[in-house]
Amino acid sequence: MKTIVLRPEVITYHTSAFREPTRPVNKRMVAGLVMLPLVAVASWFAGRSSAKPVPVAAPVVVVAQKAAPAASPVIPVAPPASLVAADGSVEMRSAVERGLIKADFSGNGRDQLQAELSNPGAAPFVVRASFGQVFASGRNSVVATRNVQLTLAPGQTGMLAIPCAGLRSTNRVAPSSYQLSTRTVPKIDLLLTYAQDHPELSTGALQTAILAQLENLPLSSICKFTAAGSDLPSRFDTTPFRVETPDVLAALGALREIGVRDRDVALTIDPQLKIEAMIDPACRAVAMHYYGIANQNEWSFWKTQLLEGDLATRHYALYGIARFYPEIALEMLPKWAREKRTTAIFRLTAVQALSETNRPEALTMLSDLVNELGRNTELGRAALDASRLLDSSLRKATDFTPAVAFRGSVPATTF
Repeated sequence: MKTIVLRPEVITYHTSAFREPTRPVNKRMVAGLVMLPLVAVASWFAGRSSAKPVPVAAPVVVVAQKAAPAASPVIPVAPPASLVAADGSVEMRSAVERGLIKADFSGNGRDQLQAELSNPGAAPFVVRASFGQVFASGRNSVVATRNVQLTLAPGQTGMLAIPCAGLRSTNRVAPSSYQLSTRTVPKIDLLLTYAQDHPELSTGALQTAILAQLENLPLSSICKFTAAGSDLPSRFDTTPFRVETPDVLAALGALREIGVRDRDVALTIDPQLKIEAMIDPACRAVAMHYYGIANQNEWSFWKTQLLEGDLATRHYALYGIARFYPEIALEMLPKWAREKRTTAIFRLTAVQALSETNRPEALTMLSDLVNELGRNTELGRAALDASRLLDSSLRKATDFTPAVAFRGSVPATTF
């Protein structure tokens, strides 16, 4: 029989379960076990950000194929039915945007615009440029004023002249290339619509009406005749857009027809336009219609203008009397030329107006005035010039419409 001796330190450590004593801990191994998962996770994330997944190679199957045909240019087809108008034409802008045609535009910024159109497709069609289409070149802009069209065969290139007008009086009038614009000008739609039914409306008249609506320019910026007070400085040079008096009257007539009130148009404010239009034989009938002057009242008009008209243009009435009432003028004008109490501007106008009677007897009257007034005086020299002018016109034996020789802005206050 053996005796088991229990040491006190063992009994003290295992008081409850008599377990074996704890072995010493290997700290390096524990640290390595702790770090191992962290390193694995970091490596996984690094692999996702930098490495691309390697695809699994699929088995290659070789199949016999025909060689692919060479690429060929796309040829536009005929215009879709939705673009074709009732007359069979296609709007130019839509055709260009869809690649049905190629277009190049050139113009002068006022009344000339040429379109070079090419049809690269396999179908013929009619290209239409409609009024209201705007074209731009830098700060210049013009608008088509009439409908025009051109038939293009497959592969054909053609030129189309597009009637147009400037949208700004500051347009630079010079040859330049233009582009189609998406801009619209609703303010002149009614005017352009009216113009389609009135082919007699000239290019100058339509241009003047457009600028009157868009810029409302004064008469001095538009007329070709010398306007009273035209020596005042102006910020802009509108010379390329000046027109003859008949065009101004025609423009005002068109604006009135579409409902624009006279008082809203700056061109109507200047009283000089009325007498200029009445003096000009080319637009006298139009002026009488526009201003409501009946034939039986025309003499009253000239008399009123002479006695009560605007001071700057009152003397112009003498030219009208000479042109349209020559018998009265032959009796009246020499007296006005000789009367020293008459203002200088009326005496000078009376002498010059004698040449516009276009009557042979006026030659004798002018010769007498040269002798009476003296060749070295202003009135004598004016009488001599008027005599030569009248003699030349009578020799030609043609209709003679001389320009008004004297235009000034000096007020006439007495007779």
